[in-house]
Amino acid sequence: MPPIELVCLAGAALLLISIFSSKLASKFGIPALIFFLLTGWLIGKTGLIELSDPEVAKFIGDFALIFILFNGGLDTEWRQIRPVLWQGLGLSTGGVLITMLLLGTFAWFILGSFSSFMIGVQGISFPEGLLLAAIVSSTDAAAVFSVLRSSQITLKGSLQPLLELESSSNDPMAVLLTTTILNLLVGQQTSLLGSAIFLVLQLVIGVAIGYGAGRFVVWLLNRLSLNAQGLYPVASIALVLLTYSVSAFLNGNGFLAVYVAGIVIGNYPLIHREYIAGFHDGFAWLMQITMFLTLGMLSIPYLAQLSALASVAIAISLFLMFIARPLSVFASLAWTDMPVQEKLLVSWVGLRGSVPIVLATFPLAVGIEQAGEIFVVISFIVVMSVLIQGFTLPILARRLGLVVSH
Repeated sequence: MPPIELVCLAGAALLLISIFSSKLASKFGIPALIFFLLTGWLIGKTGLIELSDPEVAKFIGDFALIFILFNGGLDTEWRQIRPVLWQGLGLSTGGVLITMLLLGTFAWFILGSFSSFMIGVQGISFPEGLLLAAIVSSTDAAAVFSVLRSSQITLKGSLQPLLELESSSNDPMAVLLTTTILNLLVGQQTSLLGSAIFLVLQLVIGVAIGYGAGRFVVWLLNRLSLNAQGLYPVASIALVLLTYSVSAFLNGNGFLAVYVAGIVIGNYPLIHREYIAGFHDGFAWLMQITMFLTLGMLSIPYLAQLSALASVAIAISLFLMFIARPLSVFASLAWTDMPVQEKLLVSWVGLRGSVPIVLATFPLAVGIEQAGEIFVVISFIVVMSVLIQGFTLPILARRLGLVVSH
């Protein structure tokens, strides 16, 4: 065990590097997660800190995801999302499902058809193709809005709250689909009907527990009358963890539960609201930094496959950006009167981020045969999405005439 002063020095250095890199990322309009991943990769590459156990990485990622999703719900203002509620829910449920089906079929075809031409690469089955697609099916709220803020643009009409609602609420759906397909692959669920029932139960129980927990947290915190203001965020941490655990024990989706609880808590009168919200915003950033440093270090053993998989990963990334995402958006919003220009912009705002990287550790942790290939492809898709869509999003918004003139 290294001495405590060395651990503190290493932790301080990693956090400061990540904080300064986020400032640099904001200046150039790049989501900070790219720099966090790069920092973790460099640390792992130099051998200063090693992390090769995917179960440890999954534990860290799960723990971080609880508070990232809770903070996303806490920041969601009901009065802003209410006018676009059904459009946002359509994108975050049906849109995610359509994306998974289209991308999963394409990934299965291309990895199955061309794996024989790639040294050290094996094909994947259709369920594994769907697993890969489910993992990468959700968009990232932090990535989307860091690009918009750094570009100093405001979108017209209800586009901004719609994108906020979709990117905040589609993560639980991606988690549900990923865990359901994994259960099928490892034999915990043996039929499609059983998996469908399991998925519905997780949704219903997760939403019910989340709503009830949110109302309970508001009631309890408003009546605790604690002597120290600093104890309120501590109590909220305990209650968030309790919400996740109770939902999981009752076979609900814990991630969905904490997200719904966050929405409820964020939209009811709450004592010390600004103080609690500010704490969770900072804590969510700490969780993101920790998670991406961890996942950057975890990727080191799998980088050897990158050269063999690069061409396939590029093809899958382009298919997601130019075909799967636009088709899912237009299909999900076909019943609305939203103008084509706005649908095109929503189609392009499909930045991938923290959740796909975390979910990519799930197959590694349970020992799926092609888990390494899936992890590499997912990481590549996230980086390509952030770089290509992140840089071009403000340009496209202006070209489509969807930016408010100041």
